Amino acid sequence: MREEKIPYKIYLSESEMPKQWYNVRADMKNKPAPLLDPVTKEPMTAAELEKVFCSELVKQELDDTNAYIDIPEEILDFYKMYRPAPLVRAYCLEKHLNTPAKIYYKFEGNNTSGSHKLNSAIAQAFYAKKQGLKGVTTETGAGQWGTALSMACAYLGLDCRVFMVKVSYEQKPFRREVMRTYGASVTPSPSVTTAVGRKILAEHPGTTGSLGCAISEAVETATSMEGYRYVLGSVLSQVLLHQTIIGLETKAAMDKYNITPDVIIGCAGGGSNLGGFISPFMGEKLRGEKDYRFIAVEPETCPSLTRGKYVYDYCDTGRICPLSKMYTLGAGYIPAGTHAGGLRYHGMSSIVSQLYDDGLMEAVSVPQTSVFAAAQEFARVEGILPAPESSHAIRVAMDEAIRCRETGEEKTILFCLTGTGYFDLVAYGRYNDGEMTDTVPTDADIMKGLAGIPRFPGNEI
Repeated sequence: MREEKIPYKIYLSESEMPKQWYNVRADMKNKPAPLLDPVTKEPMTAAELEKVFCSELVKQELDDTNAYIDIPEEILDFYKMYRPAPLVRAYCLEKHLNTPAKIYYKFEGNNTSGSHKLNSAIAQAFYAKKQGLKGVTTETGAGQWGTALSMACAYLGLDCRVFMVKVSYEQKPFRREVMRTYGASVTPSPSVTTAVGRKILAEHPGTTGSLGCAISEAVETATSMEGYRYVLGSVLSQVLLHQTIIGLETKAAMDKYNITPDVIIGCAGGGSNLGGFISPFMGEKLRGEKDYRFIAVEPETCPSLTRGKYVYDYCDTGRICPLSKMYTLGAGYIPAGTHAGGLRYHGMSSIVSQLYDDGLMEAVSVPQTSVFAAAQEFARVEGILPAPESSHAIRVAMDEAIRCRETGEEKTILFCLTGTGYFDLVAYGRYNDGEMTDTVPTDADIMKGLAGIPRFPGNEI
């Protein structure tokens, strides 16, 4: 198809929207390792996991065989309020960079929550409501997941209790107020309201918190209250499953115009958008149908893929959650208080970790000043103020396009723009005022975090 026939924005019709989620684990030769009981070190059973998670979500978490799982009609109806999301040809950015590369991005910020997180939030809230629960608890970093979950819970009439990483709670007050507007209670983490929070504060006075800390508090709260369960915005396989709606829509839109990406890029914190975005394309690679180059982009302050170890580790700082085999910096690792709060998790999804360990994708880490420089440049030419998390993918997509300009290669670059940055103006202000700095953990910092990894046969660093 001739290039000029490709529109600036490619929309699928409502009837073309995917009706099933895609489970990439079904096509993985090496399946992600099972979750382990932190005490016995034995694989967690469905009955054990159901004490923490909703029953239907546990089924999805443990399913390594079914390639496609039907999306309930109620969730599809909710999706139709903001989906299908547009696939955008970045003509203005291409011209600005003077590159022969073709650049596309999937824009997930066209909903009230402002990010891709709503795709899984409504699914998890739906299953909680269907199970007859009173409410759910969760953690949030930058606040996008907490915002999405509070919106979904308000829609379904569920109580929502959010533990927000303290540094983000202070940096992003407006995100906090959106959650409260939707009826959620929001507590800065670590807090004195839980036993694990008090323990963390005693061990780390003045800490700015981490996603691992907030997870511990949310799990403790859920398991101590009748009629509540814990829900998570990233990392878990069930979350990546729900987020495949992003990749499935993207692939359908590209297939509609006979577009094949060469390079597929996503930011990586716990793996939710990255895993969901790349899954349908990765499935083709796993089945030997097509080949793509995948790049995960993480912050230099929290480089779990590029500097972590692939071992079993605690999913939370309080060490009360199951053990997951993943690329990790150690559950006790507390990254610097950078502004990409959604990427400050110490570990990576077991699915993404396995794919990376199998050599099926690449990973790079980038400094935050470089990320904000790319975000500002992108905003000025494409007209969208991107979230700091999303801007990690923008940074590397731009670098790839510049490389094409230097080599003359005409590659097709695809990345996921996970959300907007209109609640991140404190961060943009610090960048514009020249007050933003880069913090790179030393080898000693990394080793300190890794020192807390549980030691048992087969799990040595």
